[in-house]
Amino acid sequence: MPAEQEDIAILIEGCKKNNRKAQEQLYSRFYDAMVKLCLRYTKNEQDALEVLNNGFLKVFKKIHLFDATKASLYTWIRTIVIHSAIDFSRSQKLRYDTTPLSENDEPPIENEAIQKIKAEALLSLIRSLPVATQLVFNLYVVEGYSHKEIAELLSISEGTSRWHLSEGRKMLKQTIQLQQVDT
Repeated sequence: MPAEQEDIAILIEGCKKNNRKAQEQLYSRFYDAMVKLCLRYTKNEQDALEVLNNGFLKVFKKIHLFDATKASLYTWIRTIVIHSAIDFSRSQKLRYDTTPLSENDEPPIENEAIQKIKAEALLSLIRSLPVATQLVFNLYVVEGYSHKEIAELLSISEGTSRWHLSEGRKMLKQTIQLQQVDT
């Protein structure tokens, strides 16, 4: 067993025994990647940290369910954190618009426009989207979920998922175009 896998196995065993030091090390090991993930789903850093901490609380409570033969620890934690972001969004009493949309109605965002924007600016633009639209946009574009999967995760229709994606793309495209005109 490679050293890194052995270290992770030791951390997992420590977390199963509720060892605070092992929990702290696991948290630190995945903090950077998971906080970046949370920032994509929230409007500010405070909310991102709340989602992150709620996610890790679930990780520590469910660590005994982790099965290394089914997924890597990173993937398992990432899935829990995404679900925590969804739970957080729901707790904000989101109202999903139910306007159906066909797949052909999705306006594309030109890759050239996105490439001109720095990652930090793009994150800021995505965070400016309405919460439900931001959630669907992130799940579809960033995480690679299908509309069917998003619909199941968020208890909405596939058409509503498509509508939010379309709205997000339109809003981002308009904002990007306005910024290019200003510069």
